[in-house]
Amino acid sequence: MEFFPNLEIGCINGWVFLTIHVLILVILFKTSSRDASTRLLDRKNWTKLQRAFTVVGKLFTLINLILIILTPLKIGSIEFIVGIILFSVGLIGMSIATINFKNASFNKPITTGLYKISRNPQQVLIYIIFLGYSLVIGSWFSMIILIISIFCSHFSILGEEKRLLEQYGESYEEYKRKVPRYFLFF
Repeated sequence: MEFFPNLEIGCINGWVFLTIHVLILVILFKTSSRDASTRLLDRKNWTKLQRAFTVVGKLFTLINLILIILTPLKIGSIEFIVGIILFSVGLIGMSIATINFKNASFNKPITTGLYKISRNPQQVLIYIIFLGYSLVIGSWFSMIILIISIFCSHFSILGEEKRLLEQYGESYEEYKRKVPRYFLFF
């Protein structure tokens, strides 16, 4: 692992994993209804602060994506192997969570599949995918950017939860009491 890797355009860079990730996302979105896509991206009733944190988080994610695309993979290192495992687990889990989401009823909170163990499984699994990216390219800087993105996206999630509480009322409040926001205990 190094703090900031050497950037170069190459055939065996992080873009290889990113391409797989994007292809799966495209397939998942293309097979989703318009209502599911709209529901996933709904940002109504967010405060200016939540919107600002979301923009900042997305900017840091963009910086991280550029870093991933331009950084050679650290093939053969232990962090590369751990990164592949985390990337794979995250991608499979995110695909399952997205399928759970797109197949759910729109008139009640989603409480099936991975939504039984996390109110935000897609977000948690995206963090795991990006942790995998950071490891396959062997960059501490990428991990720092990921931590900043996670911090910023927390405010997006708070906005989303406020909207869901307004939309579903007591059924969402009950769901919040039973299922942690992220995973296990938080």
